[in-house]
Amino acid sequence: MREYYSITELTREFDISTRTLRFYEDEGLIQPFRRGRTRLFRPSDRHLIRQILRGKRLGFSINEIREIIQMYREPPGEVGQLKLMIQRMHEKREHLRQKRRDLEESLAELDQAEEACVERLAELGVNT
Repeated sequence: MREYYSITELTREFDISTRTLRFYEDEGLIQPFRRGRTRLFRPSDRHLIRQILRGKRLGFSINEIREIIQMYREPPGEVGQLKLMIQRMHEKREHLRQKRRDLEESLAELDQAEEACVERLAELGVNT
C-alpha cells in the first residue's frame, strides 16, 4: 500500500476535479497532509473520498456525509455510523418512492392532456 497519493492521481482515479477535492477538504471531510503547498493524501483519505462519492451517488448531502463520517471518528463509532446509515437510507428510499409517485401522477396527467388534444383535433376533422 502506498504512503501518499497526489491530488492529480486521485482526481484521475475518481474522475473528479481538483476543486472537488479542495471543497471536501474545506468542508472538513478529508485532511490531506501538506508538504509546502502540495497536498498529499493518505490511503485513509482515498478511502474517505470513495465513501463521499458513494454517498453523493446515493443522494446524501454534504452535511449528511459529514455527520456519518464524524460518527465513525467519535463515539458511538462504527456501530452508530452503520445504524445512522441504515436510517438515512430508509429516508432516502422513501423520498425516492415519493418522487416516483409524483412522476407517475405527472405522466398520467400528460397522457390525459394529450388524449384530450387528440380528441379535439378529431372533432375538428384533423388527423394526427
